[in-house]
Amino acid sequence: MKRAQISLSDVAAADNLVLAAWKAARGKRQRAEVQRFFARFDESITRLSSDILAGVVPYGEYRSFEIHDPKKRLIHAACFRDRVLQHAIMNLAEPIFERTLVPTSYACRPGLGVHKAIAQVQANLRRFPWFGKVDVDGYFPSIDHACLKQLLARRFKGDGFLALLGRIIDSCPAAPGRGLPIGSLSSQHFANHYLDGADRFLLDHPLVCAHVRYMDDTLWWGQDRESVRQVLAEFGVWLANERRLRLKASFQINRSERGVTWCGVRVLRGALRLTPRKQHRYRQGCRRWETAWLAGEIDGLALQRGYDAVHAATSHTDSATWRKRHLELHPSRYSEQ
Repeated sequence: MKRAQISLSDVAAADNLVLAAWKAARGKRQRAEVQRFFARFDESITRLSSDILAGVVPYGEYRSFEIHDPKKRLIHAACFRDRVLQHAIMNLAEPIFERTLVPTSYACRPGLGVHKAIAQVQANLRRFPWFGKVDVDGYFPSIDHACLKQLLARRFKGDGFLALLGRIIDSCPAAPGRGLPIGSLSSQHFANHYLDGADRFLLDHPLVCAHVRYMDDTLWWGQDRESVRQVLAEFGVWLANERRLRLKASFQINRSERGVTWCGVRVLRGALRLTPRKQHRYRQGCRRWETAWLAGEIDGLALQRGYDAVHAATSHTDSATWRKRHLELHPSRYSEQ
């Protein structure tokens, strides 16, 4: 595939930055830095455009905090101006990434996502007898900057644009030369593209019947245990040599008839079940909205909308029986009023 030409003037174009600003502000309009940006919108856009052309972005101002989901993760949230910059870049670069990715990679892609990935996993469980499941050990913190820059240089051309991507990569507040910040738009797309070659390695392997990847979580299918194990060994070597990554020791090789846990769902050939963690989140969500209603923080309509949001996270699974049993054991405090 020919390299795509993107110039700094394309990124800095006013219409591109305006679109990027509205995307970056979605759901965050009440934050102070967003309000400051929009209070002098034309001036903010003009200044950001000038800084892009002058080569002084990204600003590299990150806010770091930890989440537990369920394991501890360190999140680096970029400042709003840098988020606008990243959206401006991805307005132009995302279609290029999209054309290069294989159809069985599901993360960060329009029209795909978690639910489509789960459906494909279930279809493959029905078709093929054995599977292997792996994920990368410390994926985002382990991404090699030099390797990533080489991959991007094979996909894009334009010295100014590539230099901008390089500065964004280098601005990561992690170990020098390695790692992408979890939580930024550019990191998601860079990390997804980083394993495109791994997808092709598996799809081209004669012992692989099918493949699905969601970011660094990878599944493939084979005809027997030994063929899946052989692919696992070769895949680990490829990742170490070509991407400087290593797999977690907790890989899984099993019969498809036993199902697999994938993207927070227990996927079986004939059903999709909630995992214990998803069940816990469901209970937490219901309690959180009910507590807010009982405290007078929200009205009944907001409570119903909150319930809808909690239920929506389970709507693609066969969980109606479990939810009914949960309601019988833990009646809604709203219904008691």
